[in-house]
Amino acid sequence: MEKKAHVAAFPFPFGSHPTALLHLVQRLATAAPTVQFSYFNTTLSNQKVFSKMNSNGYDNVRSYNIDDGVPEGHVFSGNPVEVIELFIKATPLNFRKRLEEVVEETGLKVTFLLTDAFLGFSADMAEEMGIPWVAFWTAGPTALSLHMYSDLIHRNLRLTDRTQNSDQTLDFLPVMSTIHASDLPHEFLSFDKPDRPFSSLLQTTGLIVPRALAVVLNSFDGIDPLVTADLKSKLQKVLNIGPFSVPLSKDEDGCLSWLNRHKAASVAYISFGSMLTPPPDELAALAEALEEKKVPYLWSFKENLKGHLLDGFFERTSSIGKVVAWAPQSQILAHSSVGVFITHCGWNSVVESITGGVPMICRPFFGDQMINRRILADMWQIGVGLESDVFKKACTMNALDIVLSKENGNKMRENIGVFKESATKAIAPNGSSTENFKSLIDIVS
Repeated sequence: MEKKAHVAAFPFPFGSHPTALLHLVQRLATAAPTVQFSYFNTTLSNQKVFSKMNSNGYDNVRSYNIDDGVPEGHVFSGNPVEVIELFIKATPLNFRKRLEEVVEETGLKVTFLLTDAFLGFSADMAEEMGIPWVAFWTAGPTALSLHMYSDLIHRNLRLTDRTQNSDQTLDFLPVMSTIHASDLPHEFLSFDKPDRPFSSLLQTTGLIVPRALAVVLNSFDGIDPLVTADLKSKLQKVLNIGPFSVPLSKDEDGCLSWLNRHKAASVAYISFGSMLTPPPDELAALAEALEEKKVPYLWSFKENLKGHLLDGFFERTSSIGKVVAWAPQSQILAHSSVGVFITHCGWNSVVESITGGVPMICRPFFGDQMINRRILADMWQIGVGLESDVFKKACTMNALDIVLSKENGNKMRENIGVFKESATKAIAPNGSSTENFKSLIDIVS
């Protein structure tokens, strides 16, 4: 076989994970044109990712489909985690089999594994193959640190229900005194239940990532120095290479030209990511608050969910609002007229909001999103949460008042400006993220 560097990349095929890893693979492929990259993903996830992203111009990147583990004719129970658990059970064997097929087809032996940190079986595979493994972590540094402390957290809190000790902070950990027990993902409560493969996966993530040659994050030095220092003391190498530079997207619905017609820091941009959206009663409460406060809004809203809102809301507010099925988010958040980002607090969205200098109103759903909300609102003071983490008309109006007011809003923008400056320095020619990316290129090559 030809002796050529061949990187096999594999994301966790849910949420924003696949897109984030593909961005990284394409960036590496551009910087290391002599290295071959094979991007493995489930068929459905590949279809979604490549329908949104440009795959042209990357001659050294090939994509391959992997079976998602769902049995033929399977009837789902309605549990949203079921598809993830089926994938988890089937994937180690499916990935190994597909990898062997690709090596046979291409004649290129795999020299390197670059996979999502959730795919902890990669550590064993890399060891068996005698090649390095780098883990890609798509959430923030605090969430990663919490996963590494999961056993200690479980022993100290002894939670059987999220409501137990919900106000207790994790002050028994060196850098987590602001985080509350109620901020932890639901999966932290069921580590000891063998019938919960997703929970087991999350627990083992914290135990396995120290085996990675490096852990790569969409983060930057200065965003959370104490947590980053703690991670560096436990991991072989921590490579903050963010904020990621997202390729410019086509603004097919004229979002940016619409924003040009509005005053500085006046518009609410609303998006809840690709996986979930608030229930109908919360959408109605958010709509009522926007309408009563007469806040100009740009809403990235799935077409099939419009009926959940109050009858005629978009029509009644068409003079101050714009709704689109998809929006070029990073470009919108960089626009001067956007004054607040109403978000689910996914890490990629948080980083894009920081680099755009836009404070947030947080409505988290799951995973690390509650942790991010706590950090943004209580530690960094660059956003606000909602009462009980849900939209109700009164508390949503109050949140809009806080963020869009001159006094509070300007203070938040001042705070977020400090992080934005750190991000700008990190990706400068000699910045820390730039140097870390060069280190990653050296590793994969």
